[in-house]
Amino acid sequence: MDFNVKKLATGAGLLFTRAVQFTEEKLGQAEKTELDAHYENLMSRADCTKNWTEKIYRQTEVLLQPNPIDHSGARIEEFVYEKLDRKAPSRVTNGELLGHYMQDAANEFGPDTPYGSTLIKVGECEQRLGAAQREFLHTSAISFLTPLRNFLEGDWRTITKERRLLENLRLDLDAAKSRLKKAKAAEAKAAVAPDFQETRPRNYVLSASASALWSEEVEKVNHLRCLHEFVEAQAIYYKQCHFHMQELQKELGRLPNAFALNSSGTIATADLISEGFNSSVEMDTLKIEEVQAPAAGTRKAKVLYDYDAADSSELFLVADEIITVYTVPGMDSDWLVGEKGDQKGKVPVTYLELLS
Repeated sequence: MDFNVKKLATGAGLLFTRAVQFTEEKLGQAEKTELDAHYENLMSRADCTKNWTEKIYRQTEVLLQPNPIDHSGARIEEFVYEKLDRKAPSRVTNGELLGHYMQDAANEFGPDTPYGSTLIKVGECEQRLGAAQREFLHTSAISFLTPLRNFLEGDWRTITKERRLLENLRLDLDAAKSRLKKAKAAEAKAAVAPDFQETRPRNYVLSASASALWSEEVEKVNHLRCLHEFVEAQAIYYKQCHFHMQELQKELGRLPNAFALNSSGTIATADLISEGFNSSVEMDTLKIEEVQAPAAGTRKAKVLYDYDAADSSELFLVADEIITVYTVPGMDSDWLVGEKGDQKGKVPVTYLELLS
């Protein structure tokens, strides 16, 4: 018991001494040991790294989970599973849920109807986009968010602890120096010839050994590598999304729908095609190489999206290029004949914007 009381008294004395030294330094009444310049630079870098890492981490969380309610719920769920030492179940993304609803709606409207069959195709694409998003979220969490969180919750706490310890040691040193200076001053007053060399104020510089510790802590987390992995994950995700949307456009271009061109050059809704109606001339019976452009009725059209020709009868398209288009009697309203240079082929109407 006596030992504990003495230890408590000693600790209280240290705290009081440090508080007095800190206050006198702020008031300019006590000397302060100058720290190593390299150490000060490292601490400035550490503070800057911590502040920006925290902001980037929080905003990345918002980017990956923009809904605040869903975000809070997801964090709580992850926290509970982490404490239970279990892996959190994979959550269904909004895209996957939308695709599921579209497919259910297609079954209600009839999968063989134009609207129902289109809903099925779009729903499948939305589910693929949702799956790609889920993979992107998983990859980003592992390769980017987790290392940043480890820095904030692990490395930065270690840095802060060591920083506080070093500051306490500096205060103890400066307090001891102050007591020594006062003792020297008292001796000088008593002496006839004071030793000014011993009593003059001195500035101390901490050993650079602390700098090595800070350098190791600051450089431990390779933020640059994590950032590269995050960018790579984003590139893969958006590339997958672009691919899935192009495939969907191709599939929709081959589905019968209720759209046709009106006289103003825009795509307008036409009368729904009656069930069982078949065009008198099928697309595959047309020989594109034998089709001739009409004397009147050709139009200029701007290509909205890239299009890869499915076979030799179709025309390869590149976004933003201008081509000549026209209709052929008996051709499906979803298609036009397009020409550019000496190339000719079928082109889907949904990929075009008529200009004149």
